[in-house]
Amino acid sequence: MSDAPAPRDARRYLLDRPATVKWLLRLFLVISLAVLGLDLVIERHIDHPFEGVVGFYGVWGFVSCVVLVLAARLLRRGVMRGEDYYGD
Repeated sequence: MSDAPAPRDARRYLLDRPATVKWLLRLFLVISLAVLGLDLVIERHIDHPFEGVVGFYGVWGFVSCVVLVLAARLLRRGVMRGEDYYGD
């Protein structure tokens, strides 16, 4: 037998299986609902009135992440070099 690695197309990764992805999405949903439930129970010391809205920090984090991705796309246009930048 050969010890050569399998061709790239033949490799199977953890997230290639739909059952694993479905299981991870369900786990993420359960954790998200648990954190949202804790948000209702735990008393927070807020500085601004909008921080008292249920789920504020989750929405804030999501919006911040989207803004960072969009800013990175714009920044990429400014720093990207052509394919032949370093020559042949």
